[in-house]
Amino acid sequence: MTPLRRSDTDACPGALRLHAAADGLLARVRLPGGLLTGAGLRSLRELAESFGDGRLELTSRANLQLRAVQAEHAAALAAGLRAAGLLPSETHDPVRNIAAPPLADDEVRRLVGALDTAICADPGLAALPGKFLFAIGPVPLAADVAALPQDRDGSFALRFGGQDTGLRVGATAVIGALLASAHAFLAEREAQRTGGAAAWRLRELTDGPARVSARVARALGVTPAAVPAATPVEVVDPADLIGVVTGNGQFAAGALVPLGRLEGVPARVLEDAERLVVTPWRGVLVAGLTAAAAATWTDRMAAVGLVVAAGSRWTGVSACAGRPGCAKSLADVRADADAATRFSDGLPVHWVGCERACGSPAGTHIRVEATGSGYTVTRRGDGAVTENAQPVPVPALGDVVVGARRT
Repeated sequence: MTPLRRSDTDACPGALRLHAAADGLLARVRLPGGLLTGAGLRSLRELAESFGDGRLELTSRANLQLRAVQAEHAAALAAGLRAAGLLPSETHDPVRNIAAPPLADDEVRRLVGALDTAICADPGLAALPGKFLFAIGPVPLAADVAALPQDRDGSFALRFGGQDTGLRVGATAVIGALLASAHAFLAEREAQRTGGAAAWRLRELTDGPARVSARVARALGVTPAAVPAATPVEVVDPADLIGVVTGNGQFAAGALVPLGRLEGVPARVLEDAERLVVTPWRGVLVAGLTAAAAATWTDRMAAVGLVVAAGSRWTGVSACAGRPGCAKSLADVRADADAATRFSDGLPVHWVGCERACGSPAGTHIRVEATGSGYTVTRRGDGAVTENAQPVPVPALGDVVVGARRT
């Protein structure tokens, strides 16, 4: 069922549609598949230093954000992004939302690029909400439509809102199938409109996966196969993406960026890389390396303060912007997280400044939410929400959060 909305278009910022925050305007630069070059990172860092607060924020969808942009600099920022190849379409910028595995193989990376190009070339898809998410391969995000490679025969399984409805397509038909799925979503949300704004996500539609899947099957002339109940998609453990990383026959060097803020010397070091991958866990991979080069890169990243060891206190820790950047936040979330965080294994933890909980992980996690008189600590993502949680003062949060993560 579609929540009460005032607009068909969500408020997701982009490179042209900037969000007014307490510290200025916020620009979000979409990186399909999290893919970026060192030269692209250099351009972003220089733009952040020229027009923002000098930092790049890593998001939970593996994009990058610039904060504290002044209105008079918005056009110059857009021109810089365009010159760097990071704004390929002015009409489709907010809808270039494509997720892929951090260690995607060459074929998946090729498909990500092809899908991005196809989305931008389809005038009708400019109407997609900015929250609508495509995925190619297994990802830790709630994709609206996804294509998952099948090892048995080289085909791809289509999933709608996470559900496998039995639709299968060959590798050469994947891009067309994903475009058809997006059009089917737009058609179904219009059919279900009862007045006011339409749905932003497929899961908001009544019987969305089945109805959108049926539209896609008719459009493609495909008969769904009988499938067992869908099993959860296996995704990589974020702890496996730091240090020297291997997968899909490739080597990479991975690091976490503490609290998702990249700036200065660490950014400059990463600019030397030919190929980078931003991850949904506020991390970054230097990809396409030999084993020896991955070890060298790991040492370089550690030397500038990036996290390359699983025993770091920042492993599994993320946070929203908080004060002073967000006017709705009830606390300086990042400062409090810095003061209270120590190493713990167990569930990831996300610190937030208010009940909106921006940037929360898609899976089970611990939420540490500011209340104005401390923080509540609750478990989220698996239905086990703690009722009537009492605020905990910041000096006592360390033990409480560690205990919650290990429960």
